[in-house]
Amino acid sequence: MSLNVVTLVGRVGGDPDVKYFESGSVKCRLTLAVNRQTRNSDQPDWFNLELWGKQAEVAANWVRKGSLIGVKGALKLDSWTDKNSGAIRTSPVISVDRLQLLGSKRDSEGGGGDSPAYEEDF
Repeated sequence: MSLNVVTLVGRVGGDPDVKYFESGSVKCRLTLAVNRQTRNSDQPDWFNLELWGKQAEVAANWVRKGSLIGVKGALKLDSWTDKNSGAIRTSPVISVDRLQLLGSKRDSEGGGGDSPAYEEDF
């Protein structure tokens, strides 16, 4: 048996990077800052996210820098050959299966009044 499941909640580090392909596929890349639950860590952990299809379209239309989101997916390693050195490089990426919009930065700062944060599963 094997298991590869990642669940994260955090704030988006920048606006979505969206690519539309001739085949009709849509790909969206995001960065996510997640605060670790320890007393000694003031710096967030950063994760690269990759979304495809409907998830990517939702992120492109609704997610912006500072948005609070939840994601569930799998960890994968992207690999490529460095053009300068010829060395093989890898980068961990979360391949997102489920996106949950939890609200915006404005909501957490009190700008949203008494209304709850927007929550929707995609």
